[in-house]
Amino acid sequence: MMAVRLPLAGGLVLGLMSLLAANLVSADVKYRVYCANGKIEVDTRTPEQMQRARGEACLLGEFDTRAQAEAAAERRGGSGAPCTCR
Repeated sequence: MMAVRLPLAGGLVLGLMSLLAANLVSADVKYRVYCANGKIEVDTRTPEQMQRARGEACLLGEFDTRAQAEAAAERRGGSGAPCTCR
């Protein structure tokens, strides 16, 4: 009976550790609002990554949550709205 419980407990501990580790990694994610090729866009990429992916891209704001980034994009007309990098 003990031999069955030990692997089960070990599996639970490893599972919990994995979930905690995943949460720590995602805590560093920043949500950014860009003007990319003349349109508002919300993305998690760095400004350098966006410039490589989209060509013309400028950072308009950086946020801790997607909801904050989406709200900021909405104040500018929403995702897909026209914009300029100035």
